[in-house]
Amino acid sequence: MDELSGFTHTMSDKLFSRFSQFIHTELGIKMPEAKKTMLQARLQKRLRKLGIKSFDAYYDYVFSSRGMKEELHLLIDVVTTNKTEFFREPRHFDYLCQKVLPEVIHTNKAGPAKKTMLWSAGCSSGEEVYTLAMVLNSFSVTRPGFDFCILGTDICTESLEEGAAGIYTHERIEPVPVQMRKKYLLKSRDRTKNLVRIIPELRAKVIFRRLNFMSHQFSMKESMDIVFFRNVLIYFDRPTQEKVLNNICRHLKPNGYLFTGHSETLNGLDIPLTPVVSTVYRKM
Repeated sequence: MDELSGFTHTMSDKLFSRFSQFIHTELGIKMPEAKKTMLQARLQKRLRKLGIKSFDAYYDYVFSSRGMKEELHLLIDVVTTNKTEFFREPRHFDYLCQKVLPEVIHTNKAGPAKKTMLWSAGCSSGEEVYTLAMVLNSFSVTRPGFDFCILGTDICTESLEEGAAGIYTHERIEPVPVQMRKKYLLKSRDRTKNLVRIIPELRAKVIFRRLNFMSHQFSMKESMDIVFFRNVLIYFDRPTQEKVLNNICRHLKPNGYLFTGHSETLNGLDIPLTPVVSTVYRKM
Protein backbone atom coordinates (compact mmCIF):
# COMPACT_ATOMS: atom_id res chain seq x y z
CA MET A 1 0.00 0.00 0.00
CA ASP A 2 1.31 3.46 -0.93
CA GLU A 3 0.93 5.38 2.36
CA LEU A 4 0.55 8.73 0.61
CA SER A 5 -1.92 7.80 -2.07
CA GLY A 6 -3.67 4.75 -0.60
CA PHE A 7 -2.81 2.87 -3.80
CA THR A 8 -2.54 -0.92 -3.60
CA HIS A 9 0.47 -2.10 -5.62
CA THR A 10 -0.19 -5.85 -5.54
CA MET A 11 -2.74 -7.79 -7.57
CA SER A 12 -4.04 -10.96 -5.97
CA ASP A 13 -3.47 -14.26 -7.74
CA LYS A 14 -7.23 -14.72 -8.02
CA LEU A 15 -7.70 -11.36 -9.73
CA PHE A 16 -4.74 -11.97 -12.03
CA SER A 17 -6.35 -15.25 -13.06
CA ARG A 18 -9.56 -13.39 -13.94
CA PHE A 19 -7.69 -10.81 -16.03
CA SER A 20 -5.59 -13.55 -17.63
CA GLN A 21 -8.66 -15.57 -18.61
CA PHE A 22 -10.34 -12.54 -20.14
CA ILE A 23 -7.20 -11.55 -22.08
CA HIS A 24 -6.80 -15.06 -23.46
CA THR A 25 -10.48 -15.46 -24.38
CA GLU A 26 -10.94 -11.97 -25.83
CA LEU A 27 -7.54 -11.41 -27.45
CA GLY A 28 -6.04 -14.89 -27.76
CA ILE A 29 -2.91 -13.68 -25.94
CA LYS A 30 -1.16 -16.02 -23.50
CA MET A 31 -0.94 -14.50 -20.03
CA PRO A 32 0.82 -17.03 -17.75
CA GLU A 33 1.65 -16.41 -14.11
CA ALA A 34 5.13 -15.23 -15.10
CA LYS A 35 3.55 -12.14 -16.68
CA LYS A 36 1.73 -11.02 -13.54
CA THR A 37 4.37 -8.40 -12.66
CA MET A 38 4.27 -7.01 -16.20
CA LEU A 39 0.46 -6.75 -16.15
CA GLN A 40 0.53 -5.02 -12.76
CA ALA A 41 3.05 -2.45 -13.97
CA ARG A 42 1.08 -1.68 -17.12
CA LEU A 43 -2.27 -1.39 -15.34
CA GLN A 44 -0.87 0.83 -12.58
CA LYS A 45 -0.65 3.68 -15.10
CA ARG A 46 -4.37 3.37 -15.84
CA LEU A 47 -5.27 3.19 -12.14
CA ARG A 48 -3.29 6.32 -11.34
CA LYS A 49 -4.78 8.20 -14.30
CA LEU A 50 -8.29 7.26 -13.20
CA GLY A 51 -7.65 7.79 -9.48
CA ILE A 52 -8.64 4.20 -8.69
CA LYS A 53 -6.95 2.81 -5.57
CA SER A 54 -6.90 -0.95 -6.18
CA PHE A 55 -6.78 -3.51 -8.96
CA ASP A 56 -10.03 -5.04 -7.69
CA ALA A 57 -11.80 -1.68 -8.02
CA TYR A 58 -10.32 -1.25 -11.50
CA TYR A 59 -11.58 -4.68 -12.55
CA ASP A 60 -15.08 -3.82 -11.31
CA TYR A 61 -14.96 -0.54 -13.23
CA VAL A 62 -13.71 -2.09 -16.50
CA PHE A 63 -16.57 -4.57 -16.58
CA SER A 64 -19.27 -2.12 -15.51
CA SER A 65 -21.58 -0.78 -18.21
CA ARG A 66 -19.69 2.51 -18.24
CA GLY A 67 -16.28 0.86 -18.20
CA MET A 68 -17.15 -1.42 -21.11
CA LYS A 69 -17.78 1.70 -23.20
CA GLU A 70 -15.01 3.97 -21.92
CA GLU A 71 -12.19 1.83 -20.55
CA LEU A 72 -12.22 -1.65 -22.09
CA HIS A 73 -10.50 -0.60 -25.33
CA LEU A 74 -7.84 1.20 -23.26
CA LEU A 75 -7.24 -1.94 -21.21
CA ILE A 76 -6.76 -3.81 -24.48
CA ASP A 77 -4.30 -1.16 -25.67
CA VAL A 78 -2.33 -1.54 -22.43
CA VAL A 79 -1.97 -5.33 -22.54
CA THR A 80 -1.08 -5.64 -26.24
CA THR A 81 2.57 -5.43 -27.29
CA ASN A 82 3.35 -2.95 -30.05
CA LYS A 83 6.97 -3.52 -30.98
CA THR A 84 7.81 -2.76 -34.59
CA GLU A 85 10.26 -0.87 -36.77
CA PHE A 86 10.85 0.15 -40.37
CA PHE A 87 12.45 -2.53 -42.60
CA ARG A 88 12.32 -5.15 -39.84
CA GLU A 89 13.63 -8.50 -41.15
CA PRO A 90 14.69 -6.87 -44.45
CA ARG A 91 15.25 -10.09 -46.41
CA HIS A 92 11.48 -10.44 -46.64
CA PHE A 93 11.23 -7.27 -48.69
CA ASP A 94 13.95 -8.45 -51.07
CA TYR A 95 12.14 -11.75 -51.58
CA LEU A 96 8.84 -9.91 -52.01
CA CYS A 97 10.20 -7.87 -54.92
CA GLN A 98 12.36 -10.51 -56.53
CA LYS A 99 10.03 -13.51 -56.36
CA VAL A 100 6.56 -12.88 -54.97
CA LEU A 101 5.41 -9.73 -56.75
CA PRO A 102 6.40 -10.96 -60.26
CA GLU A 103 4.49 -14.20 -59.57
CA VAL A 104 1.43 -12.34 -58.28
CA ILE A 105 1.44 -10.01 -61.30
CA HIS A 106 1.68 -12.99 -63.63
CA THR A 107 -1.21 -14.73 -61.85
CA ASN A 108 -3.40 -11.64 -61.83
CA LYS A 109 -2.97 -11.14 -65.59
CA ALA A 110 -5.18 -14.16 -66.09
CA GLY A 111 -8.08 -12.31 -64.49
CA PRO A 112 -9.48 -8.79 -64.40
CA ALA A 113 -6.89 -6.04 -64.05
CA LYS A 114 -6.89 -4.75 -60.48
CA LYS A 115 -4.70 -3.59 -57.66
CA THR A 116 -2.41 -5.99 -55.85
CA MET A 117 -3.78 -6.27 -52.32
CA LEU A 118 -1.51 -6.61 -49.27
CA TRP A 119 -2.41 -6.98 -45.63
CA SER A 120 -0.18 -6.12 -42.69
CA ALA A 121 -1.95 -8.10 -39.95
CA GLY A 122 -0.91 -6.80 -36.55
CA CYS A 123 0.54 -3.59 -38.00
CA SER A 124 1.04 -1.72 -34.72
CA SER A 125 1.95 1.94 -35.39
CA GLY A 126 2.38 1.54 -39.14
CA GLU A 127 6.10 1.07 -39.72
CA GLU A 128 5.59 -2.23 -41.58
CA VAL A 129 2.72 -0.77 -43.60
CA TYR A 130 4.79 2.16 -44.80
CA THR A 131 7.84 -0.02 -45.40
CA LEU A 132 5.68 -2.08 -47.75
CA ALA A 133 4.34 1.09 -49.37
CA MET A 134 7.87 2.39 -50.01
CA VAL A 135 9.03 -0.95 -51.38
CA LEU A 136 6.00 -1.41 -53.64
CA ASN A 137 6.07 2.14 -54.92
CA SER A 138 9.76 1.73 -55.81
CA PHE A 139 8.95 -1.60 -57.47
CA SER A 140 6.18 0.05 -59.54
CA VAL A 141 8.72 2.30 -61.26
CA THR A 142 9.95 -0.73 -63.21
CA ARG A 143 6.47 -2.19 -63.72
CA PRO A 144 4.20 0.18 -65.69
CA GLY A 145 0.57 -0.31 -64.72
CA PHE A 146 1.33 -1.97 -61.39
CA ASP A 147 -0.84 -0.61 -58.60
CA PHE A 148 -1.40 -1.66 -55.01
CA CYS A 149 -3.36 -1.11 -51.82
CA ILE A 150 -2.23 -2.02 -48.30
CA LEU A 151 -4.52 -2.78 -45.37
CA GLY A 152 -3.03 -2.40 -41.90
CA THR A 153 -4.97 -3.90 -38.99
CA ASP A 154 -4.36 -3.93 -35.26
CA ILE A 155 -6.42 -4.15 -32.08
CA CYS A 156 -4.72 -1.15 -30.45
CA THR A 157 -6.59 2.06 -31.28
CA GLU A 158 -3.72 4.30 -30.15
CA SER A 159 -1.28 2.56 -32.50
CA LEU A 160 -3.73 2.77 -35.40
CA GLU A 161 -4.15 6.50 -34.88
CA GLU A 162 -0.37 6.91 -34.94
CA GLY A 163 -0.13 4.86 -38.12
CA ALA A 164 -2.87 6.82 -39.87
CA ALA A 165 -1.08 10.08 -39.03
CA GLY A 166 2.16 8.73 -40.50
CA ILE A 167 4.36 10.92 -38.28
CA TYR A 168 7.58 9.52 -36.79
CA THR A 169 10.72 10.73 -35.03
CA HIS A 170 14.08 10.77 -36.81
CA GLU A 171 15.27 7.97 -34.52
CA ARG A 172 12.50 5.66 -35.68
CA ILE A 173 13.19 6.18 -39.39
CA GLU A 174 16.90 5.31 -39.04
CA PRO A 175 16.44 1.88 -40.75
CA VAL A 176 14.93 3.52 -43.86
CA PRO A 177 17.51 3.72 -46.71
CA VAL A 178 18.70 7.27 -47.37
CA GLN A 179 17.27 7.46 -50.89
CA MET A 180 13.87 6.35 -49.66
CA ARG A 181 13.98 8.91 -46.85
CA LYS A 182 14.53 11.64 -49.41
CA LYS A 183 11.74 10.37 -51.64
CA TYR A 184 9.04 9.32 -49.18
CA LEU A 185 9.50 11.38 -45.99
CA LEU A 186 8.71 15.04 -45.36
CA LYS A 187 10.60 16.93 -42.65
CA SER A 188 8.60 18.98 -40.17
CA ARG A 189 8.60 22.70 -40.82
CA ASP A 190 9.36 23.12 -37.14
CA ARG A 191 12.97 21.85 -37.00
CA THR A 192 12.86 21.64 -33.20
CA LYS A 193 10.30 18.84 -33.31
CA ASN A 194 12.60 16.23 -34.88
CA LEU A 195 9.69 14.72 -36.83
CA VAL A 196 9.04 13.45 -40.34
CA ARG A 197 5.82 12.49 -42.10
CA ILE A 198 5.08 9.93 -44.79
CA ILE A 199 4.28 11.71 -48.07
CA PRO A 200 0.56 12.00 -48.93
CA GLU A 201 0.96 9.83 -52.06
CA LEU A 202 1.95 6.85 -49.90
CA ARG A 203 -0.57 7.54 -47.16
CA ALA A 204 -3.26 7.41 -49.85
CA LYS A 205 -2.21 3.83 -50.65
CA VAL A 206 -2.93 2.51 -47.17
CA ILE A 207 -5.97 1.87 -45.00
CA PHE A 208 -5.85 1.36 -41.25
CA ARG A 209 -8.60 -0.59 -39.51
CA ARG A 210 -9.15 -2.00 -36.03
CA LEU A 211 -9.40 -5.79 -35.94
CA ASN A 212 -9.43 -8.39 -33.19
CA PHE A 213 -7.97 -11.70 -34.39
CA MET A 214 -10.43 -13.52 -32.13
CA SER A 215 -13.44 -12.06 -33.96
CA HIS A 216 -15.40 -14.59 -35.98
CA GLN A 217 -13.82 -14.74 -39.47
CA PHE A 218 -12.91 -11.03 -39.09
CA SER A 219 -15.95 -9.88 -41.16
CA MET A 220 -13.66 -8.65 -43.94
CA LYS A 221 -14.72 -8.29 -47.56
CA GLU A 222 -11.26 -8.01 -49.13
CA SER A 223 -9.32 -10.87 -50.72
CA MET A 224 -5.57 -10.55 -50.33
CA ASP A 225 -2.69 -11.45 -52.63
CA ILE A 226 -0.09 -11.16 -49.88
CA VAL A 227 -0.29 -11.15 -46.08
CA PHE A 228 2.47 -10.07 -43.69
CA PHE A 229 1.66 -11.72 -40.35
CA ARG A 230 4.98 -11.36 -38.59
CA ASN A 231 5.91 -11.65 -34.92
CA VAL A 232 2.29 -12.01 -33.77
CA LEU A 233 1.92 -15.80 -33.53
CA ILE A 234 4.41 -15.91 -30.65
CA TYR A 235 1.78 -14.36 -28.37
CA PHE A 236 -0.76 -17.14 -29.03
CA ASP A 237 -0.96 -20.75 -27.89
CA ARG A 238 -1.05 -23.45 -30.60
CA PRO A 239 -4.86 -23.84 -30.82
CA THR A 240 -5.23 -20.07 -31.15
CA GLN A 241 -2.48 -19.94 -33.77
CA GLU A 242 -4.32 -22.50 -35.85
CA LYS A 243 -7.66 -20.72 -35.49
CA VAL A 244 -6.24 -17.30 -36.42
CA LEU A 245 -4.23 -18.59 -39.37
CA ASN A 246 -7.24 -20.40 -40.81
CA ASN A 247 -9.27 -17.20 -40.53
CA ILE A 248 -6.51 -15.24 -42.25
CA CYS A 249 -6.32 -17.84 -45.01
CA ARG A 250 -10.02 -17.34 -45.74
CA HIS A 251 -9.07 -13.89 -46.95
CA LEU A 252 -5.97 -14.99 -48.85
CA LYS A 253 -6.43 -15.75 -52.53
CA PRO A 254 -5.52 -19.21 -53.88
CA ASN A 255 -1.75 -19.24 -54.45
CA GLY A 256 -1.46 -16.11 -52.32
CA TYR A 257 1.56 -15.65 -50.05
CA LEU A 258 1.89 -15.33 -46.27
CA PHE A 259 5.03 -14.08 -44.48
CA THR A 260 5.70 -14.88 -40.80
CA GLY A 261 8.41 -13.70 -38.40
CA HIS A 262 11.82 -15.36 -38.52
CA SER A 263 11.35 -16.84 -35.03
CA GLU A 264 7.95 -18.36 -35.84
CA THR A 265 7.05 -21.78 -37.21
CA LEU A 266 3.82 -23.22 -38.60
CA ASN A 267 4.94 -26.84 -38.21
CA GLY A 268 2.18 -29.16 -37.02
CA LEU A 269 -0.70 -26.74 -37.64
CA ASP A 270 -3.70 -27.84 -39.72
CA ILE A 271 -3.74 -24.91 -42.15
CA PRO A 272 -3.95 -24.62 -45.98
CA LEU A 273 -0.41 -23.31 -46.40
CA THR A 274 2.71 -24.88 -47.85
CA PRO A 275 6.26 -23.57 -47.24
CA VAL A 276 8.04 -21.88 -50.13
CA VAL A 277 11.18 -20.72 -48.36
CA SER A 278 11.87 -20.16 -44.66
CA THR A 279 9.02 -18.10 -43.11
CA VAL A 280 7.26 -17.65 -46.48
CA TYR A 281 4.20 -19.77 -47.29
CA ARG A 282 1.77 -20.15 -50.14
CA LYS A 283 -1.93 -20.97 -49.93
CA MET A 284 -2.74 -24.36 -51.42
